[in-house]
Amino acid sequence: MSIELKKGDCLDVMTVMPDASVDLVVTSPPYDNLRTYNGTCDWTFEIFKKIADQIYRVIKDGATVVWVVADASIDGGETGTSFRQALYFQEIGMKINDTMIWAKNSFTAVGALRTRYAQTFEYMFIFTKGKGKTFNPITDKKNKCVGKNILGKIRERDGSTKPMHSAMVGKKIREYGIRYNVWNIDSAKSNTERTGHPAQFPVQLAHDHIISWSNAGDVVLDPFMGSGSTGVACVNTNRNFIGIERDSEYFEIAKKRIDNRIKEIEVEKTNSLF
Repeated sequence: MSIELKKGDCLDVMTVMPDASVDLVVTSPPYDNLRTYNGTCDWTFEIFKKIADQIYRVIKDGATVVWVVADASIDGGETGTSFRQALYFQEIGMKINDTMIWAKNSFTAVGALRTRYAQTFEYMFIFTKGKGKTFNPITDKKNKCVGKNILGKIRERDGSTKPMHSAMVGKKIREYGIRYNVWNIDSAKSNTERTGHPAQFPVQLAHDHIISWSNAGDVVLDPFMGSGSTGVACVNTNRNFIGIERDSEYFEIAKKRIDNRIKEIEVEKTNSLF
């Protein structure tokens, strides 16, 4: 397993990375101007486009990009930046494989509640470069009709039905099925997980995307590494990791978290031998 942590602007760092060298990108870019990130946030749509172009260049054919993002509210209306970004990825050749939702189960957004309901979700756009090469679905959704026979017909677009493939008919519904695309995962808020980063990414969220869209030994890139949650998840799942962060304080937080997790795993392996 290889861990490469690079301090600097992600645009500068990615510019010198080789073409088609990354299997998966899991990241959460700045959300408009919702956070200042130690006063270093200068985020515009033009900067985003340059970064998206570089991401497209460095990922392999069939690679996946997980883009977790939300919109600011200005003058009572959402900016729609997340959708503009999704459409730009599509414009440069990416496919929008899925528009997923991260349901955080708590209100963490910046803004008043005088004109709308509390927003407790963020978008998770799943892009692929061509046809996605990897999908390892998580099967932890409890089925309601466990043990019942699978029905023998499926509904067509025009409303008619046709016989289901014979290999499926008569089989029993399993206890667990594939998870839906709305993921209920709490924000990073516990004393044991929180760091000094203002918008910390939950390790569980990164973990679930990594095991879904990559395999052990693949290269995962996070161009906005922040506190290093994607890197910790890569260590936990035996993926190679490239993390880029320009803020010195956050870079050190990420490095420490990832180093500590590597040491913990080494201790766990040693203890398992006795």
